[in-house]
Amino acid sequence: MNAFSSVVEPLRLANRVLGRNYYQWKIYSLDGNSVAASNGCEIKADFSVKDLHDADITLLCTGLDVERLPLDADLGNRLRRLNAMGRTFGAICTGAYLLARYHLLDGRRCTIHWENLRSLREEFPHLEVIGDIFTIDRNCMTCAGGMAPLDMMLRLVAIQHGAYIAHEVAEVALYQNTRAGESAQRHDIEARTGISNEKILDSIRIMDLHIEDPLSCQQLAMTVNLSPRQLERLFRRHFNCTPGQYYLRLRLETARDLLRRTSRPVLDVALACGFASTSHFTKCYRERFLCTPTEERQAYQWANRPGGDKTAGSKSVRLVSK
Repeated sequence: MNAFSSVVEPLRLANRVLGRNYYQWKIYSLDGNSVAASNGCEIKADFSVKDLHDADITLLCTGLDVERLPLDADLGNRLRRLNAMGRTFGAICTGAYLLARYHLLDGRRCTIHWENLRSLREEFPHLEVIGDIFTIDRNCMTCAGGMAPLDMMLRLVAIQHGAYIAHEVAEVALYQNTRAGESAQRHDIEARTGISNEKILDSIRIMDLHIEDPLSCQQLAMTVNLSPRQLERLFRRHFNCTPGQYYLRLRLETARDLLRRTSRPVLDVALACGFASTSHFTKCYRERFLCTPTEERQAYQWANRPGGDKTAGSKSVRLVSK
């Protein structure tokens, strides 16, 4: 709902600032019925996807567990047709995952919500997936969701009507810090951990870059110009654990994310997170999360069963949501 509203509202406000209805939008769902957001609110659809023929911009809007949504062949064909016609298309929040499955992101830079970044890269290693809040690559627009669509639509308004109009729209929305597409999605590690020690922050950054090929404590210490004992002392002081324990936790949390958001075999997930065997992976996973990787995936799938197959979209701007 947050991402969806952040697309529509800037267009409404732009019409108000311009004094005319320059932008028009229609909402499409797979079957023409209303679409329920994860907060329980329902969006009324104007048409079904079968009525989706042409638009200046068509945006696909999806939410949680997009990886488990079934593909709709008709939607994919219509999006490909719009692309062939040279129309602009794209996705907000997690919609980029479906565009990837429809092979509409091949050869293009794209982005997705940070919770889905790693799984999208793992599932589609040939794609250029970046961590920006939004990106526009030729006729394709992708956005991370949350409040980021507001920044993307303000950029669109600026391109079409100038920075002054976009600034007025932002002011009416009480949005004071408009961000460029290259802005990072997440707070930096210092803000997330509340720690300012550069040696620790550098260590965590290096760990995150070496999930698949973990470094030893000695290698990690060497990269930040400390002795292993000095590095361990820092981690014990700030996290009450050793660097190795922190590193293992980081790898296991990454593994949990991949188990939940991809359908990759457990062995593939284990290897992607630096474990040489499923037995060692399962042992570490059980100790951390009190369940096996297979049990984790089954429990998550059961708790997040798709409640329906519904979708929303727009005309001059079409929003297709699932």
